[in-house]
Amino acid sequence: MEWLNNNAQAISAVTSILTLLVWLFYAQLLYNGYVRQRRPRIIINRGLGTGQNALCLISNMSSESIYIQHVVAILHTQENSYMVDVAEYQEEKEDEQKGKSIRSHQGPLASGDYLHMQRFADIADQICTTWRLDNAIYDQTGLQLELRVIAIYGSEDRPVGASRTFYLSDPSTSEKALIPISVDTKRLNGRLQRRKVKRWAEEVDNLETKR
Repeated sequence: MEWLNNNAQAISAVTSILTLLVWLFYAQLLYNGYVRQRRPRIIINRGLGTGQNALCLISNMSSESIYIQHVVAILHTQENSYMVDVAEYQEEKEDEQKGKSIRSHQGPLASGDYLHMQRFADIADQICTTWRLDNAIYDQTGLQLELRVIAIYGSEDRPVGASRTFYLSDPSTSEKALIPISVDTKRLNGRLQRRKVKRWAEEVDNLETKR
């Protein structure tokens, strides 16, 4: 007891510091949880199958709605890369061939909701038709189809993005397939990454102007 009385101030200071550290630890946990909930998460995946006839699904797993500006498909060949705004192309196709009112995949997507674009094979065919590519291009080894989503999240000004790339043929056998290169969708939510997404949007706008 005498030792405690003699060192009471030091013990009190150490206790205060330890208490502060514990509160900082819990505050960090709460902050990380808040940031994780607020972080936009867009998933690009396959549905109703795993081959090229599978549907391209885009899911919004964010805590808030997102506004989809563009869904861009890029066919990467050995010689070049060919880009098409899938939503814009589909609008024209439906309007001309079916005579229906124009329907767009651009627009809000609620939290936990999803939309299905088209079959992956149809998306690749649209790129070939738009760029007038020969069907022999499908015989290339390592042919890749990249999907990019450009969206606005909540009240934020800069767009967020997501991308995922698939092999259209088995690299080992060259047979038709749909093999994701990465296990998960790549998210582009950081400050520097959002600048990259903004450049994506500018590329789409320039492409539409040329067309």
